[in-house]
Amino acid sequence: MKIIKLNATHSTNSYMKELLRENLLSDHTVVLAEQQTSGRGQMGASWFSKQGQSLTFSVFKDFKGLAAEYHFIISMAVSIAIYDALNNLNIPNLSVKWPNDIMSAKKKIGGILIENVLKGSNVQYSIIGIGLNVNLISFPDLPQASSLKLESGREFILDEVLQEVLKSLTKSLENLSVVDFVEKKKLFEDRLFRKDVISVFEDQKGFRFNGIIKGVSDLGELLVETENEKIQKYQLKEVKLIY
Repeated sequence: MKIIKLNATHSTNSYMKELLRENLLSDHTVVLAEQQTSGRGQMGASWFSKQGQSLTFSVFKDFKGLAAEYHFIISMAVSIAIYDALNNLNIPNLSVKWPNDIMSAKKKIGGILIENVLKGSNVQYSIIGIGLNVNLISFPDLPQASSLKLESGREFILDEVLQEVLKSLTKSLENLSVVDFVEKKKLFEDRLFRKDVISVFEDQKGFRFNGIIKGVSDLGELLVETENEKIQKYQLKEVKLIY
C-alpha cells in the first residue's frame, strides 16, 4: 500500500483526483494530510479537523466488475471496516449513523465521503475519503461531535490508528464484486445507530414524526417504520434523525 503524506491540502479527495488526471494512482493508494483546509462531508457539508489531532485521508480503490446498481455495498463495506477497526481499539458504544457517520454513543467521531466513477454499468473506481477525530478535546459549535480520546479516556498514536483502519479497510473491500450483498447488508444493519428504537425524524418540510429504523434498501435508502406500521424509504437529506 502506497501512502502519500502531505503537510496540508484543501481536500485529500480533490488531491487524489488531481493525481488521477496524471495517471499516478495504483490500487489502495492512500493520500494522508496533516492538515485539510477544506474538508468535505456528505452533500457539501464541511468537515472540522485539527492538525496533529485528527486523521484525514483518502483511499483509491479500483474495482472490476462491480455492478453500479449495487454501489451502496462500497459504503457499507467502508463503514463496517472503520467500525471494526475502532472496536479493535476498544472505542466504546460504536454504531454507524445512516448513511455512514461513525458514532460512539450519541457523538460523531468519524465521517466518510465516497465518490464513485462509473464506466458503463459498473463502478470503475472509488475515492474513499475518511475523517476521524482522534485526540481532539474541543469542538467549537459542534455539540454532537467527539473523539476517540474523549470517548475512551486515552491518547492515541495517529499512525497506529491509521494502520488499524487501513488493515480493516483492505480486508473489507477485498473481492467486493463477488461478496454476498445480503450478508454484507446484514452486517451493516446490525451496526446501525438507533435501529429498532422509536426515534424522532424531521422531513424536508420541517414536519416531525416518530418512526423506527428497520434497515436499508439495496440502493442504500433508509427504511423507517412509521406509526401506521408502513415502511417508508428515504434518500440522503430527505429525512433527518433527531437525537
